[in-house]
Amino acid sequence: MTIINNALSGALAAQVALAASSQNIANLQTKGYTRQGALLAAIGPYGGGHSAGNGVEVTSLLRFSDNYKSQAMWRAASEKGLYSQSQPYLSQLENVMGDEAASLSAGIDKFFKALNAVAGDPGSTPLRQSVLTSAGLLAERFNGLNNVFNSQLNSVRQQRSAIVDSANAQIATIARLNQQIIEARSSGTSASSLIDTRDQAIDELASKMALEVSDNPDGSRDVALKTGQALVLGSLHGKLTAAATATSPQEFRLEFAGTSYLLDAGLMGGQLGGLAQYETNTLVKLQEDTAELAQQVAVRMNAQLALGFKPDGTAGVPLFVYTPGGGSDMLKVVAGFKAEDLAFSADGQPGDTGNLQKLLTIKTQSVSLPHLGNVLLSDADTQLVGKLAVDSQLNKASLKTSTTVRTQSEDDWKSTSGVNEDEEAVNLVEYQRMYQANMKVISVANSLFDATLAMMG
Repeated sequence: MTIINNALSGALAAQVALAASSQNIANLQTKGYTRQGALLAAIGPYGGGHSAGNGVEVTSLLRFSDNYKSQAMWRAASEKGLYSQSQPYLSQLENVMGDEAASLSAGIDKFFKALNAVAGDPGSTPLRQSVLTSAGLLAERFNGLNNVFNSQLNSVRQQRSAIVDSANAQIATIARLNQQIIEARSSGTSASSLIDTRDQAIDELASKMALEVSDNPDGSRDVALKTGQALVLGSLHGKLTAAATATSPQEFRLEFAGTSYLLDAGLMGGQLGGLAQYETNTLVKLQEDTAELAQQVAVRMNAQLALGFKPDGTAGVPLFVYTPGGGSDMLKVVAGFKAEDLAFSADGQPGDTGNLQKLLTIKTQSVSLPHLGNVLLSDADTQLVGKLAVDSQLNKASLKTSTTVRTQSEDDWKSTSGVNEDEEAVNLVEYQRMYQANMKVISVANSLFDATLAMMG
């Protein structure tokens, strides 16, 4: 009977819709889960003018997804990743360079303060020894800061290599899921869970580098870098490498389909781009300026001392040794240098401080640093710390903004794709009523059928 068939189709459709709601509720707290719903359509009459129709059918299980919102969320992940990785390094440098126990400014001030103190009694051995001690401590401050720079450089490069390894795993996962989604769709199987897993992998990859994602008719998604190089094409995928070369401490390449592409890490966006920009624009420049400052201190002090005379009347000798790229030995006091080797006299006469006075003027002389320009030696470190503080504050502000945008994009995505507990509760009641109503129709149809048989019997 048509009545029974209609009711049966309604009951079966209600069961599918209830199953979809139960799946949604079961995944209420599942990260990245996209809610589903049964799409119902009426079955029209097969023929004749006295048929209302032939019930209902589930045409498909609908995924409540918005590609625009997904793309926005991935872009926000890249933007947040760009600023999040460099902030810990910036904060560490701020703490180290601004600390009284480690700052170059304090070391320079103490060194020239010791020089100034000896002017009243140039023959005093304790005061001369204090100058020598202050010189050694100043060298240690330069070396300690240089060690922090080198430590951060190593950490940045190791972290970048780890991010590349993780990114390669996600790239391979996206390609593998693309293939599984194509196969599932061709066989008529629901691919919703596979799509969710793939989108999660894309989201994680987007935090590491800026991406361009495009959809294909077969359900797969192609993924490329913002600069245009393909990472995933259907089930094919490339591989990123980050290795040292003769000309670079860490060179980025993409291997895809037998072709190798050289990448500019600073343009990749995400965590990789943020680390590259921090290394190039902040860390390396700070290290070069600090090294130049150390060299200027050594060169100027040594040159002036060479023009003076020791207490015994002999010519002055160098106080500092500067070694480019020397790490913990970048700047140090000449081995064996003694307090009596300090050449404070300008004419070789005992008690003369003419050369000492010229040594004191070095503090107010201008020095040229590669990335800071011309500054007074006494102000150089303050200028470096000030620029670092500005960079850190700008990064913090950008990180705060990008974090807010990311949170809003996630909420926007959830408003469409996330499971709403109240909505699903309503759906359960509605589809339960639909099922019960159709079963009631079947019961009525059976009663009519029985009554008809009784009348004919």
